Amino acid sequence: MNTAQVYAPTNEVTDEEKDLFYNRLQGVVEKLPKEDMNIVMGDLNAKVGVDNRSNEEVMGMHGLGEANDNDLLLRALSTN
Repeated sequence: MNTAQVYAPTNEVTDEEKDLFYNRLQGVVEKLPKEDMNIVMGDLNAKVGVDNRSNEEVMGMHGLGEANDNDLLLRALSTN
């Protein structure tokens, strides 16, 4: 089992800063062995909202409120 403990930038930083963070995190995730259980956890500063269609495997049925911009970045990471 591998874990990555992260603290993502907030929604208020520039898109370039968020892209840099998520690109680095994607690089880490891609290096993890696929046959292992890999967990990314921490404060991802993303609000996923209540719409989990096409994302059931990563967010379940218990989202809350409205999604923010970081939601799209988190979903893109989890689907690769």
